[in-house]
Amino acid sequence: MGRVWKFGENLNTDEIIPARFNITIDERELAAKAFCEIRPDFAQQVQPGDVIVAGGNFGCGSSREHAAVAIRGTGVKCIIAPSFARIFFRNAINIGLPILECPQATEIEEGDEVEVDLSRGEIHNLTQGKVYHTNALPDFVLKIVHAGGLVRFLREHDIEELMA
Repeated sequence: MGRVWKFGENLNTDEIIPARFNITIDERELAAKAFCEIRPDFAQQVQPGDVIVAGGNFGCGSSREHAAVAIRGTGVKCIIAPSFARIFFRNAINIGLPILECPQATEIEEGDEVEVDLSRGEIHNLTQGKVYHTNALPDFVLKIVHAGGLVRFLREHDIEELMA
């Protein structure tokens, strides 16, 4: 269960983490500057387990994975939006940051308490008493997320096991 931080549509990677901070890949350093130009209070107030809800085309812009890394570093549990830029979607999964595409995401409000079931594709808005259904993350994606990202997943499994 987490509190919702709401963002608008077409949020680009430079708004998530300005390029001038992309001199490191340390997620704690990046997290400290997450959304610093559009939500200066975000990095200081976000709590582990909180959830980002946004409009469509979240994560558009550059292909750098720094944006997804910065968000993961804040402790955000999940990002929910009607759609994601494809490269952001891939970067998020590759680093183990779960994201769900949900057309009704815009109905969820800032500060709502939500509970997300990634394996069932369910978003329970405890504040509004609503449940939203979306496509669950496939099992192999859930394994990557639970491992903490693709590299960690591959370190835990040998190639013969994966090819079977």
